Formats: sequence, C-alpha cells, structure tokens
Amino acid sequence: MKLRSKKVISALAVMSLAGALALPSVALARYDTAPRAALATVPATTPVVADAQLAADLSFMREEEKLAHDVYTALYEKWGARVFTNIAASEQRHTDTIALLLERYGVDDPSEGKGIGEFSDPELQKLHDDLVARGSVSLTEALKVGKLIEEVDIADLDERIARTTQADVLAVYKNLRAGSVNHLRAFNAQLSGTTGGAARGRRVR
Repeated sequence: MKLRSKKVISALAVMSLAGALALPSVALARYDTAPRAALATVPATTPVVADAQLAADLSFMREEEKLAHDVYTALYEKWGARVFTNIAASEQRHTDTIALLLERYGVDDPSEGKGIGEFSDPELQKLHDDLVARGSVSLTEALKVGKLIEEVDIADLDERIARTTQADVLAVYKNLRAGSVNHLRAFNAQLSGTTGGAARGRRVR
C-alpha cells in the first residue's frame, strides 16, 4: 500500500496542472453508477478472507476515494462550483462501498475515526493538502486538480481490476471506474467551457 501511494504521488507530481484542455462538447452522464449494487454479485453469507494483496488494495482504495471526496468538498467550499459538490456526493458513495468490502473481508478500515481531510497514510495526507492548496489558487486550477484526481483514480483501478479475482470486488472496481470516467468527462467539459455557466454554480447533468 505504501509503495503504491508513492507511485500515485509521483504520477501527480509529473502531470502538469498548467493549461486547460480544449476538448469537444460531451454529453455528461450521471455521476454515480450505484457501486453498492455490485455487492449483490456474491451473497453476504459466502465465507471470504482477504489475502495480503487484497487487503492492501481495499485499504488504499478506501482512502483514495475518500481523498477525492475531501478535496472536492474543500474546493466546493472555496469556489462554490456545483460540479465539485455533485461529484463529492458520488465519491462518498464510492468510499462507503469500499468500506462495506473491508467489513466483508475482515480488513481494518484505515479511515475509521478520521474526519474530512484526515488520512492514516501520511503520504496521502500530504497529497490531499497539496491538491487543496493547488486548487485554491483559482477555479481553473481547481478543475485541473479534479481532472488529475480522476485520471489517477482510473489508472489505479485498472491496475487492481487486472489482478483481482473476487467477483464482488471486481464488480465494485468496475463500477467505480465507470464513475471516474464520468467525473473526468465532467471536469474536461468544465475546462473546455462546453457547459457554459455550470462552473459558476449551476447543476451539471
């Protein structure tokens, strides 16, 4: 888990936050793809035990999804752009779903007792603080931070999807990835100006 968080920080460090992307207009899908429904793939009565890799992956994804929620919450409070509060609500559902998997597989929850902006992993803590600081410079920079978070989240999920065999976990990961693709589409649309006044606070659909 610690090694992977270093890779995430490295990825974020090398990706430029300068210059908005000019992309064609896109139709925005709903932010949430109901990842909790994926848990029905495996009955709750099925005995399940997490190996070290699965435990590390679930713990990391729990805090990574929480990081997205907490950063977006802070940026909404700073700029009042509805896109952040819309997506933050979706990220809350995502991290809550991972928490259910942690419980099912008997893995300790790294976010237990942690408030907004608080993390067990010190590197994720630093990453959160850095992203909030970057996003506080301007609304454009805040939207770039959102885009960056979703790009990294997709990459992290792709890695875990490739090595996961548990049906319920795999179904949840795929739902989380679909949500991140929608979130990324929303941030790209905001940066390209295709949603007009949405960045100023109107709801994005």
